Amino acid sequence: MTRAFLRAAAFGTTLLTAAATPVQADSKDYEFQLVDKDVKQGDTTVAVKLVHKSSGKPVPDAVIFAKRIDMGPDQMEGMTATLEPLPSAETGHYRFKTNLSMAGRWALYLGAKVQGETGTVEGKLIVTAAP
Repeated sequence: MTRAFLRAAAFGTTLLTAAATPVQADSKDYEFQLVDKDVKQGDTTVAVKLVHKSSGKPVPDAVIFAKRIDMGPDQMEGMTATLEPLPSAETGHYRFKTNLSMAGRWALYLGAKVQGETGTVEGKLIVTAAP
């Protein structure tokens, strides 16, 4: 056998091996997006969607955990509110019931585990509560 043939065979084997290796997405391939940036002050619902960045498609069945919501954007990190998960009818959308006691900007910190992916998707979104 010639060297050229052996190199071609080795290259073909490398291509087959690469094609058989599953491609893993990374938690950085996903992001949270607000459904509505403006909500009402007081008892309200904050809705977000989790999307795959390259395709723009919503990610269903992620395990979402709300870490915190506070008024940090208005230099009042100590002003917090509780977050309660709510069901959502839309694929890839996740809703939370909260009571934003003051008008202003609120930072929503979220985390998620996407099925089949390693790592945690983390996000910080700014919501504006209007009176």
